Amino acid sequence: MNAAQNGRRPPLNILVTGISGYLGSLVAPRLVREGHSVRGFARDSRRVTAEVPVVEGDAVSGAGLERALDGIDVAYFLIHSMEAAVDQDRFAVRERTAADRFAQAARNSGVKRIVYLGGLVPADGPHSEHLASRLEVERILLEAIPESVALRASIVIGARSRSFAFLVRLVERLPVLALPAWRSHRTAPIDERDMVSLLVAAAGSDKVAGRSLDVAGPDVVSYGELIDRIADLMLVCRPAVRFKRLTATPIASRIAAVIAGEQPELIEPLMESLESDLLPRDGKAAKLLAVRLHSLDAAIEHSLRDWEATQELAAR
Repeated sequence: MNAAQNGRRPPLNILVTGISGYLGSLVAPRLVREGHSVRGFARDSRRVTAEVPVVEGDAVSGAGLERALDGIDVAYFLIHSMEAAVDQDRFAVRERTAADRFAQAARNSGVKRIVYLGGLVPADGPHSEHLASRLEVERILLEAIPESVALRASIVIGARSRSFAFLVRLVERLPVLALPAWRSHRTAPIDERDMVSLLVAAAGSDKVAGRSLDVAGPDVVSYGELIDRIADLMLVCRPAVRFKRLTATPIASRIAAVIAGEQPELIEPLMESLESDLLPRDGKAAKLLAVRLHSLDAAIEHSLRDWEATQELAAR
């Protein structure tokens, strides 16, 4: 009896770009466990931890794309990280070039679906270059392969998530938290485990073909409340100074980056995204993809345990 006769979808040939990155390195092993044949695409195969074949290349130049996409049914486009080496004025051009080349190569190779992860967009449209660029990449990919799926997420709660790690480091290292005016803006962070499950499910679900879906956790919180939750679950008390008019600026992002031990070029786009509500348009994604969502507290607790498995949290 074959997979279709048994009521299960047949295995797919899947390419995971950005397989050396945070989510790509988690998605690939899950796809393998689901029975799919997985190939990776990365600039440096030595950085790949998943035990799958890897094609080296670069989406911006197009190098290696034809070989990587040969015989592929579904391709994950997860190569849009905020790279510090990219000049901010050229960021959108590089992202658009990579998306155009990837879309063309996927179409030429007969790929049936691209799965893309972008960012939640404010109700009145993107307020930053990075969010606008994510939206443009989504448009390019969905127009190229009509059965593609775009997922949009806000902050992913996970030990290796740079957004989450940034907030943890601020709580850990600042004796007094200075919370700008954006602390009152709201979002719906998502558990890393749920994000991976949604991405994996998007590969083969007919229910989401050709759709752009917002993915979010069940708890809507302000950024100030999110920081309070992290501090509380780290078992630390941090008094806060709340500013009514002060917002994130390039100077503020550089100071925060130094405190958190991060690169300013990565923190500034994150802080720009905090200057408005980032809420899902609806809650359909989890239902369509049959994924049960963890609460925000469960997500933070799980992430802190994962963190402490490899490095000490000095504040606890």
